[in-house]
Amino acid sequence: MECPHLSSSVCIAPDAAKFPNGSPSSWCCSVCRSNKSPWVCLTCSSVHCGRYVNGHAKKHYEDAQVPLTNHKKSEKQDKAQHTVCMDCSSYSTYCYRCDDFVVNDTKLGLVQKVREHLQNLENSAFTADRHRKRKLLENSTLNSKLLKVNGSTTAICATGLRNLGNTCFMNAILQSLSNIEQFCCYFKELPAVELRNGKTAGRRTYHTRSQGDNNVSLVEEFRKTLCALWQGSQTAFSPESLFYVVWKIMPNFRNGASTVVTAIFGGILQNEVNCLICGTESRKFDPFLDLSLDIPSQFRSKRSKNQENGPVCSLRDCLRSFTDLEELDETELYMCHKCKKKQKSTKKFWIQKLPKVLCLHLKRFHWTAYLRNKVDTYVEFPLRGLDMKCYLLEPENSGPESCLYDLAAVVVHHGSGVGSGHYTAYATHEGRWFHFNDSTVTLTDEETVVKAKAYILFYVERQAKAGSDKL
Repeated sequence: MECPHLSSSVCIAPDAAKFPNGSPSSWCCSVCRSNKSPWVCLTCSSVHCGRYVNGHAKKHYEDAQVPLTNHKKSEKQDKAQHTVCMDCSSYSTYCYRCDDFVVNDTKLGLVQKVREHLQNLENSAFTADRHRKRKLLENSTLNSKLLKVNGSTTAICATGLRNLGNTCFMNAILQSLSNIEQFCCYFKELPAVELRNGKTAGRRTYHTRSQGDNNVSLVEEFRKTLCALWQGSQTAFSPESLFYVVWKIMPNFRNGASTVVTAIFGGILQNEVNCLICGTESRKFDPFLDLSLDIPSQFRSKRSKNQENGPVCSLRDCLRSFTDLEELDETELYMCHKCKKKQKSTKKFWIQKLPKVLCLHLKRFHWTAYLRNKVDTYVEFPLRGLDMKCYLLEPENSGPESCLYDLAAVVVHHGSGVGSGHYTAYATHEGRWFHFNDSTVTLTDEETVVKAKAYILFYVERQAKAGSDKL
């Protein structure tokens, strides 16, 4: 967005004396000394941690907004608002007053100058002492990610994604998609597109409205991101180019990507409505890319798997609630073409065609006229053998194995608020389960995965015959 507060908030010029020593990506918060997610204030050059560490960058802004007791601000205090800060790793700019990322600059181009200065500091940080420390850090990180597999030692090859500021949901979805072979292989096998040439070759490009960079391809940025996630790098990948293309430049997939998404995630529902007065039946077919499932109200007090009060809600309960015959209430009267007026009716969904990858969205956020809250109910889901045959319109035309699905990934929302919280993902890769929490990737096990309070589940159609338990 175009921020109107830059002129009053960006007051620092590139000056090495004003910044801490070392590489910007490893600068420490001036309050808690954490070096995770450092942000630099563009008013006073102080460094604080991001909102998903201890939130001192936001607190720095909030403390600066406290009105003076005499209600009379000096001109200097009025200008210095401490509202704009820059991520020291991705160099993205954020305004707390706008509560959004910033794409414009001051008339003097101070934001871009600071960005280039931080990047130069990062590039020139390879002195002998820092080089030795970085090698030790890489070795210790690598050693911490070693595990025993069949008696031999191997390294975790997964790569995390940097949080660009409220991008944890995007990161969780990207990590999930990177572990769906049918989907990611299409993009990873595409030929690379050269996006930079001439003077910009080899340099990081920042997409802003003023630049109007229409040559950037969303598909290419998506391809590069997927390729980077399983190359074994111990340094988190920054999806900033993909983020800006999605957010600002190209809102839709191009180059045939939408067809690929439909071919893999696309299914067809039959919507059947019956008039309760004359019995007239109406049918129509609706394409879908995911199914949004309500958590039945009778289970909403069950917050954990081991809680004793009542039965555990299962994914089958949610699917049954979605496909069961339902009588529409007075606010959803059906316009009957035979009766020529709105009448009471029933509705039922059938699945006419199942997708190759079944995406199930559990409705965990509940809105009423006066209340917005999260449905924190635990929903039991299978890791293998989700049988969708009983929800098909014509199950007799399906083979015994064609309706079985195995879990590939699950996205989880942590927190109790509708507009707050954090997203992470669990996904399986080559027989092992991983937990993806932005830049941190850890090996986990099936017992941990099945205890998660799922928000989005990605199930992949089983191809080969294998004995498994059905849902």
